[in-house]
Amino acid sequence: MAWVEAGTIENIPAGRVALVHHEADDVRIAVCNVDGQFYAIEDVCTHDGGPLGQGELEGDEIECPRHGARFCVRDGRATLMPAVMPVRTFPIKIDGQRVLVGTESE
Repeated sequence: MAWVEAGTIENIPAGRVALVHHEADDVRIAVCNVDGQFYAIEDVCTHDGGPLGQGELEGDEIECPRHGARFCVRDGRATLMPAVMPVRTFPIKIDGQRVLVGTESE
């Protein structure tokens, strides 16, 4: 597993989302800070491919800005239609002040 830096703890305040593009895996990742706990999900709505990271993070749910589908950032499950399929999640690791996201490639 490779670890990609998403930013620092202070650069991703509570209630905010940071976007990361991991080129080796060609995946966009939204890193969400929920009251000091960090979660990472794929930045693609399973309903229509919309950019989840541009949506509103409310508690532990993020809303797709296109059609209002919602997802739990803790586990990726769809919580509000029109999405029914979950989004992919990624592990998070904190290294000092750095927020790191685990990806598949080495």
